[in-house]
Amino acid sequence: MATTSKKGGDSGSPDAAPSTSDGLALTEDVTFTVSLPVVPHEAPEDEAAVAIDEVAITPVTLTADGPTTTTITLVAEEVAVVPEEPVEEEPVIPALPEPDQVYTRRGRARGAVSPTPEPAAMLTAERLVTPPKRGRKPAPEGFLQALLYRATFGLVNVGDSLAARQRKALDARIGKHFEGGTRFVAVVTRKGGVGKTTISTLLGMAMADVREDRVIAIDANPDRGTLAERVAKQTRATVRDVVTRAPSIQAFSEFQTLISRDQTRLDVLASDSDPLVSEAFDENGYNVVADVAERFYSVAITDCGTGIVHSVMRATLQRADSIVVVSGGSVDEARLASETLTWLESNGYADLVQNAVVALNTATQGTNLVKLEEIEAHFQSRVRDIVRIPYDPSLATGSLIRYADLKPITRDAARELAALVVDGLPEQRVI
Repeated sequence: MATTSKKGGDSGSPDAAPSTSDGLALTEDVTFTVSLPVVPHEAPEDEAAVAIDEVAITPVTLTADGPTTTTITLVAEEVAVVPEEPVEEEPVIPALPEPDQVYTRRGRARGAVSPTPEPAAMLTAERLVTPPKRGRKPAPEGFLQALLYRATFGLVNVGDSLAARQRKALDARIGKHFEGGTRFVAVVTRKGGVGKTTISTLLGMAMADVREDRVIAIDANPDRGTLAERVAKQTRATVRDVVTRAPSIQAFSEFQTLISRDQTRLDVLASDSDPLVSEAFDENGYNVVADVAERFYSVAITDCGTGIVHSVMRATLQRADSIVVVSGGSVDEARLASETLTWLESNGYADLVQNAVVALNTATQGTNLVKLEEIEAHFQSRVRDIVRIPYDPSLATGSLIRYADLKPITRDAARELAALVVDGLPEQRVI
């Protein structure tokens, strides 16, 4: 409800009564009464959803000292939401239908036709395939063993002789399988003329004659090596040609034109015959040749020169997994071989010395005048093992070496050297 008041009269005479145009007198106060409908305020739903009803807010009064601060604390209630656990349904496995008829071949002859049609399940391997007969053991090796085997028409097989078993065991050691790259073997010495190239050739032939993979002998002697003269030459190419053509060598057939192959399947890569050119074969050149050899060979034998401080020797020793130190049978030859071990130990190759094998070449002069057992005892205290290489007329000429023409005792020594070297090579290597 609203009320409005208004005073009448002339402003010039305050005491005169107000009047209308028709001369009627008006009262001094007039009151109007208006009744307004009371409509309550209803908040919209979006405002009601965010309204804070339970917290009272005190209005802020600005004073001369500045506005006052009122802290409002809002309390949030945490509502834990528990996820519903999935209900695992057990798989329904339908039962197999019961067969109306049981199929069997019991009581039927082979090849007999069933009176009722057979299902495909009756075609089993036991029915169709005849089990292989157990094969007989191969004929034994050895005179008496073979004689007894033939006399009994193969019914009695006592196995190989002791010599045959030892030979096969040695073949198994030489033919050990390698994984993870080429194994490098360095043949070193500080003295010339002790048969280092001959030992390198014998070692390579003994390995290549047994192993099923490829074996190569690399002549890395910067002083005009003669390794290629120990086998029948089939090419005039040298290590220099490999360095030059390395970027274009993509397959073994291309590399094969640069090497000579022996009857034992030993591949030989020659050095340059010109001393001035061979001297230029340095560390970088050897690394190029070794990288190419790693693509095609499992074992690489490096015939090193006498210059142990030459850069080629440094690259050879860095790649070597094992070394063979060649010693003659004289006092100075044995002493220089021992000094070679000392130099290797002093220059960070002590692990190669511990794994080294010494080849004692007894074909050199003075062998009959010294005590070879004392030389062997000395090296046994420093290296892993030692092998004595006997004198052989086929090796004394210093020319071609035909593995089949060697004396049996010489071949046995070469095979023993190869087995010892392979024993020291890692079977697996991480690339």
